[in-house]
Amino acid sequence: MGIKNVIRPKSNFVSALCRVVAIIPITAITPIIAAILLASCATPGPAPAGPTPEALQAQQLVQQGSPAAPGATPGQSAQNLVQSAPAPGGGFASTQSAFAPGAQTPAAQPYGAGITPEERAFLDNHLARLSYMVYFDEKSVTDHELAKVAVTQANRYLIEKLGYSVIDFDQIERNKKDQQAAYQAETGGSIDMIQYIAQKLNADVYVEISLKGSAEYRNYMYSASVQGAMKIFETSTATLLGSVAFASPPTVNPASAQDAMANAAMASVWQAMPRLTDQTKELMRASLSRGIRFELILQNTADAKAVSAFERSLGAKVKEVEKTSYSQTETRFSVFAFMTRGAVEKAIYDAAAAAGMKDAYLLYMRGKSFTFNSGL
Repeated sequence: MGIKNVIRPKSNFVSALCRVVAIIPITAITPIIAAILLASCATPGPAPAGPTPEALQAQQLVQQGSPAAPGATPGQSAQNLVQSAPAPGGGFASTQSAFAPGAQTPAAQPYGAGITPEERAFLDNHLARLSYMVYFDEKSVTDHELAKVAVTQANRYLIEKLGYSVIDFDQIERNKKDQQAAYQAETGGSIDMIQYIAQKLNADVYVEISLKGSAEYRNYMYSASVQGAMKIFETSTATLLGSVAFASPPTVNPASAQDAMANAAMASVWQAMPRLTDQTKELMRASLSRGIRFELILQNTADAKAVSAFERSLGAKVKEVEKTSYSQTETRFSVFAFMTRGAVEKAIYDAAAAAGMKDAYLLYMRGKSFTFNSGL
């Protein structure tokens, strides 16, 4: 057999040479000519890709740690670690090693049947602009300094990588002190203080971090590791949407055990955040087929017929209304709507007027929670 069906010429010289030898049996071609023809048709494969700069930086932080300033206290060193973490474009690589074994990314979920294109666009925009509040689990965390490092690192990821709106750690601390009286007056302790603050500060989602670190001194270095989890809650109902576990490999730091644990916390939290935000979006998406959920508390509801008329009128203005409890003192509703908070507030006023509650007025509003007095 000739070689014209085996080799495709790539130059005039090779083309001419192929025409000459096309009629010559392959066994008659000298090894040199065959080598030239084969080399001209060979295409070198792509060079293997090396590690990304982000992966190298994460590896460097885990293996070497961050140097502490001379004379710095453990608290100052931890704060410096947060501030000196890799900037955007140089963050830690998102790898499966940061999570519990066998963890899988949730599959994308549709909104469900019956969603119009306008409603879908509204929900897509809502999911793209989620507001987060990150704090630590006060019941399980004993090292508040390490917890603040983890919370700050999570906030930094949300701001720098995703451009999300977050609520600062210190702002939460101030609200815990300043809002005690308002918390008791508005809720009577019926909801958790952290949920109340998340509602007050208009967070769509709040995340509680629980973590525990351990360290030892050997070979003139402090070696530490951190394990924990981040739980995701929907703010209006405190429904647990999901959780992400994380664990760091042993990290070292020459300055202190606290700084070594801070290194471990920062690296593992940064690596866990992509999974947390992806999971939050998909779980929120799966729960939004009825629309965004708002809580409505209507006080002074002795007139049951007027309350029933109000429910029907409001149901005609939003996607769905569900009465969750009734008493002469107050009635609670879950309102589902593809509307902004301001539009829902207006719909409540309009429904109240149509039901004969012309003097209804707003008492409290926290995030997606409304408390109205019927005016009856």
